[in-house]
Amino acid sequence: MTLKKKHILVIDDEPTWLKSTARVLRGEGYRVKEANSGAEALTMLAKFRPDLIVSDLRMPDMNGFDLLDRIRRLPQISETPVVFFSAIDDFHAKRVARELGATACLPKPYDQRDVVSVLKQYLPR
Repeated sequence: MTLKKKHILVIDDEPTWLKSTARVLRGEGYRVKEANSGAEALTMLAKFRPDLIVSDLRMPDMNGFDLLDRIRRLPQISETPVVFFSAIDDFHAKRVARELGATACLPKPYDQRDVVSVLKQYLPR
C-alpha cells in the first residue's frame, strides 16, 4: 500500500523564507506549491486544494488575517488547516489568528525539526 503524498501551499513574500520552507517540506516528502503573496495564493487556491496551508502572517499585499478570512469563505478549502509564521512575537496577533480560525502560529526564524513536527500534527491523515 502506498501513502498519498500530502500537498502543502507555502505563502511568503520573502523569497529566502519561501524557498527554505518549501525545501524543508519537500525534503520530508511533501508536495509543495509556493506563492509569494496572498493574492497569488488565492489565485492558486481557485484550482488547487492543499492538505495544509503555511503562510507568513505579515505580507505587504494582504496580511495573514485577511488571507485567512478569504480562505475560510471558500467552501472547498474552508476546513483546511492554516499555520502562520511570524517574525514578530506578538501575543495579540497570535490570539487574533486563533480567533479567526488559524490552526497554529509559529515563530520565525524556526527550527526545521520543530516545524515538521508541528505540521505533521495538523495534516489530515
